[in-house]
Amino acid sequence: MSQTDRVLVFDTTLRDGEQAPGASMNLAQKLQVARALATLGVDIMEVGFPVASPGDFAAVQAVAQKVEGPVICALARANRPDIDAALQALQPAPRRRVHVFLATSPIHRQHKLRMSTADVVRVSSGAIEYARERCEDIEFSAEDAARTEPDFLVEVVERAIEAGATTINIPDTVGYAVPAQFGGLIEHLRANVRGIEKVVLSVHCHDDLGLAVANSLSALQAGARQVECTINGIGERAGNCSLEEVVMAIRTRSDYLRLHTAVRTQNLCAASRTVAAATGFHVARNKAVVGQNAFAHESGIHQHGMLQNADTYEVMRPEDVGFGSTNLVLGKHSGRHALASRLRELGHDLTPDQVDRAFEELKKLADRKKEIYDGDLDALLVNLFQNGAGAGRWQLVSLNAVSGTGTLPSAAVSLLRRDGRKLDEAATGDGPVDAVFKCIERITGVKARLREFQISSVTAGEDAQGQVMVVVEHEGRTYRGRGLNTDIVMASAEAYLEVVNRIAAGRLPRTAPAAPEVICGAV
Repeated sequence: MSQTDRVLVFDTTLRDGEQAPGASMNLAQKLQVARALATLGVDIMEVGFPVASPGDFAAVQAVAQKVEGPVICALARANRPDIDAALQALQPAPRRRVHVFLATSPIHRQHKLRMSTADVVRVSSGAIEYARERCEDIEFSAEDAARTEPDFLVEVVERAIEAGATTINIPDTVGYAVPAQFGGLIEHLRANVRGIEKVVLSVHCHDDLGLAVANSLSALQAGARQVECTINGIGERAGNCSLEEVVMAIRTRSDYLRLHTAVRTQNLCAASRTVAAATGFHVARNKAVVGQNAFAHESGIHQHGMLQNADTYEVMRPEDVGFGSTNLVLGKHSGRHALASRLRELGHDLTPDQVDRAFEELKKLADRKKEIYDGDLDALLVNLFQNGAGAGRWQLVSLNAVSGTGTLPSAAVSLLRRDGRKLDEAATGDGPVDAVFKCIERITGVKARLREFQISSVTAGEDAQGQVMVVVEHEGRTYRGRGLNTDIVMASAEAYLEVVNRIAAGRLPRTAPAAPEVICGAV
């Protein structure tokens, strides 16, 4: 592709993204996100609004000092104090940009600015001239451009270019535009603004109607060559154009769009996780490109197609965005092909009849569980082909736990083995649950690494039942257990004992007996 097809990626996660209620980051978190963005390869990084607070000023200054690669940008209203603060904060950056904005729509002019159209042109042009005398890279945004009269917008943009702006940004500030209209607005500007070829035309779309990515792509098709976006699409209200979505749309549909970016897409998932951790905004499972389900398939029909050729149900490769591989999720919608494939990956060599029996049991289990883990499969196969459908190897007989102010948390647990023998153990821990887990580990000899521990209420009132979900890892495999009790410590013990029984079942002898139904190979 020619250089004219290059789209500049302007990331505003640290400025507009952080304006999402509850998404504020401290300085250390901002630096961590800024480094992730630099590694990702964004062209411009908008770090903050320096005049807004000492914290924003310090963050812009710190990123300007410590992060190399992208152009470092700071936001300023169309007045000298804002511009001076931005310039001062950006001073350490080898490449810097001042982003000046002023609203242009009738509703903003009348109700927020109380300015005439002539006032808007005069104030914006004057601010741009002042900034350009002190910095070579100046971006001007006509706030709420999507709701501005097109011919007046032409006048504002033309005067901004004359004043020295090097990038002109056309924002859909409130997410009001639709793709054909927004693309048409860009075409109108390109056709009517004198000097438009001298600047980079940019777009900044919000997602109030869920159209931010679509509007941005429409604008790029119409000739814009910078897209403003955020990681995970975070931002004011419903958020901004999602960086990962617009970048992967450009990459995946380069045949149609004839565009490309310099983003290193293999780092998208890492950047997404960094931002999610810094802001506390978790990524939805069904989030496009970086969500947990983006490359997961549970439907049997889909899984069968994926096993034959990944192109049947995936338009991107998971490796291209930073996922390890496609995930064929085993659940109630899964088919025999996916089960047989997963069993082979785990080292189970089953006959077709055995796969059929395992599939029947999988369906029963999937009605009780949303997702089947590898440890579930191990236990299921051992129960089917070695132990029968009997009870777990260990049963809880009694439990006593003590904790309180000035008291070392401790627990005493009694478990009954399948052979009728009762074993007791006592332990101390960081809390009563930790002490119970240690007792269970000592009695059973099974020690696992706790990965997740979740508590939720399943009923209302003072006598509500608590549900405990645990996810543990043991020898490279994942196991999940569930406990339900009005006593959370008891529920925790039940959940942990469930996974311990699955692990213990997997440790039983696996040599193949003579009966034809038995697993044939190593497990």
